[in-house]
Amino acid sequence: MTRFIALACAALLCSACFGPGVNDKRERPATFRLTAPAIETVTGNGSNATLGVARPRTAPALDSAAIAVVRPGQSFDYYSGVRWIEPAPAMLQQLLVQTLASSGAYAAVVSAPSRVNVEQLLDVELRHFEVVADDELSAPRVYVQMQVTLVDARHGTRLASALASAEKTAAANRRSDVIDAFEQATSAALLDVVARVRESAPAASAETASPAAAR
Repeated sequence: MTRFIALACAALLCSACFGPGVNDKRERPATFRLTAPAIETVTGNGSNATLGVARPRTAPALDSAAIAVVRPGQSFDYYSGVRWIEPAPAMLQQLLVQTLASSGAYAAVVSAPSRVNVEQLLDVELRHFEVVADDELSAPRVYVQMQVTLVDARHGTRLASALASAEKTAAANRRSDVIDAFEQATSAALLDVVARVRESAPAASAETASPAAAR
């Protein structure tokens, strides 16, 4: 893990030579943003409802742009010199919206709260989004876990729920490999959410359809 931090700091010192902050003695952390996974759009069997995706709720330690790491002995810390481009829950909310919108499971998917009226809401609890370092030499593991609950937005009733999680071991104890492991683990968890929502969306849509729509 010490090697990871050393590499991150060295990269930042080099990158400072190319920007306007050459004479700025304050260290500027490198920022990273994860991307939504590629997904095959399924047409013809999705819900005709609009889905709102809530900003994930999480523990204060994870509600941050800092990249969390659990070190040996279960001590909680953050990597030095690297950050997400925005707090992890905000980033994951946008990734969920993009992935679910691409899946074709709903007629429309928006971030909640929104000015658009939504029939269903995806409530999200972010339980894990951290690096786990078993020791100072081994490649660390990235662990992502989300509890998702599909809710009838008009009546506040639960329609379905699932636990989506993924784990990926980095190729090495280097910054680029840890970020790549985050990308892979997060993509796997997002695809798991989509699979669960696809199973529930058509049935949930029928349950939440208005009498007028049913007629």
